[in-house]
Formats: sequence, C-alpha cells, structure tokens
Amino acid sequence: MSSMTKPPVIPVEKPRDIEDWLWVGIPIALLTIIIGYLIYKHAGSFTLESFKAGFNSDLAFYLMVGVMAQLVDGALGMGYGATATSFLLTLGVPPAVSSTSVHLSEMFTTGASAISHFKFKNINKKLFKTLLIPGVIGSVIGAYLLSDVIDGNVIKPFISAYMVVLGCIIVSKGIKKNNVKKPTKRLGVLAIFGGFMDAVGGGGWGPIVTSTLIGRGRDPRYTIGSVNAAEFAVAFASGVTFLLFEGINSWQVVLGLMLGGMIAAPLGAYLVNRVNRRPLMVIVGLLVIFLGLRVVLKAIL
Repeated sequence: MSSMTKPPVIPVEKPRDIEDWLWVGIPIALLTIIIGYLIYKHAGSFTLESFKAGFNSDLAFYLMVGVMAQLVDGALGMGYGATATSFLLTLGVPPAVSSTSVHLSEMFTTGASAISHFKFKNINKKLFKTLLIPGVIGSVIGAYLLSDVIDGNVIKPFISAYMVVLGCIIVSKGIKKNNVKKPTKRLGVLAIFGGFMDAVGGGGWGPIVTSTLIGRGRDPRYTIGSVNAAEFAVAFASGVTFLLFEGINSWQVVLGLMLGGMIAAPLGAYLVNRVNRRPLMVIVGLLVIFLGLRVVLKAIL
C-alpha cells in the first residue's frame, strides 16, 4: 500500500500591521509637509537664473559631501553631522548656517535612512521609543539657542574644538575592543544631551548616543538602526526650529547635502552589518579631528 503524499504547504505572507505602515508613512508625510512649506515660503525667492547659477562645482562638492557623510553614518551609526559640519566650517560657512543646512538635509537623509533600516530589520523598537522624546527635547533647546541666543562668530572656534573631541571619541571607539554587555541607565539623559549637542554643534547624536550604547556592549546592528531611526525625529525637530528662527540662507548647501545623503542612505543601511567598522571609525575620526583643528588653529593664529 503506497503512502499518501501530503500536498505542499504554500506559505501565506503575513499582512503588515498598522505599526509597520507607520514606520514608512510618518517620515514620508512629515517630509511632504516640509517640502510644501518650503515651496510656499521661499518659491518667490528662486528665479530661473539663480536656479541655473546654483548648478555649479560648489553644488557638486556638497553632493559628494552628502554621499560620503551618509555612507559613514549609515555604516557606523554616527558621523554625518560631524563630517558635513567639519567640511562646511572649514569652507568658512557660519555655524548657524552650517547647522541649519546639515539639519535640514538630515530631515530627508535620516528619513530615508530610517525607512531603509526598517526594511533591513535593523531596528529595536523599544530602544527607539526610549530615545525618541528626550532626543527631540534636547535638539529643540540646542537649535533655539544657536539660532536666537548664541553669537555664531564667537562660538565657531568652540564648535570646531567640539568636533575635535567628537573625532577623538570616534577614534577611541574604533581602537577599543568590544565590551561585555552592561545595563545602560539614564537613556533619557543620554538622548537629551546627544540631541542638544547635535543641534548646537551641527553633529554629535551618533558619536554620543551610538558610541555610548555600543561601548556598553549593545549589538551594533540594532543599536545603529535604532539610533539612526530616532535621529530622524531629532533632526526634524531641530530643523523645524532652525527654519522658524534662522530661515534658509544657503539652499545650495541644503540641496547638495540632501540629495547626496538620500542617494547613499539605502547603501549605508545595507552596509551596516557588512563592513569592518573599527578601521573605518579610526579613519573618519582622524578626518574630523584634522578638519576641526584647521578651523581652531585659524581662529587662534
């Protein structure tokens, strides 16, 4: 008697729940609102002549900076703001304009990065939710102070010195061996501080938050994905604050960084678990130190 063969089981794809759709829908909706606001607010200031004139070697340079910064940030979970701001300060861009440009572009690059990390399943949702609100609070406070209270020309050398410190942190994390996992307390305080320094200095969310969590032994893949996803809300909050108090003073910088970052975001999310992070961290950290020291020495001498 021949045994009966069972019919093959056809796997049924599990439908996405509402929360999964929100991970993609919320960034897209918020970015659409910002684009509409920018078109409504600044459309009259853009003429065809100025638009054509903006497509020059400077825009190409900002585009390359955006690509490089986002590849670094996507693979390491840090470095977009530090890398981009260091280059802008070196070129003589004022701190408020640098930070505004970086955070406006980060609205779009971190949105693309958050969606990409979600697609590659790199996000720990509990960690993301814990960092979200405190990070936003810190970034709004920092953006307001830099836009409306602090004199950018006075603080510029100090921000460059802060970039040197960030570079040292990145290098030290690249040299240091992985630690045994330890409980991380006061995540809210860490997120507030990271968001504040990110807004004031034009970078720091990743080097402060990501490096601390990985230094405590957390899994790099989920730490990087979660911190990058939360960075979208942090960058969005500070970017809106800069828009309200500072406005857009250099659309060319914003456009170059934004397009470059959005192009590189999916590749950065793909590389997060496929590159040797330690040598790359050392190289990026040394670059940030070099650029920061140039501005500091120029201010002193």
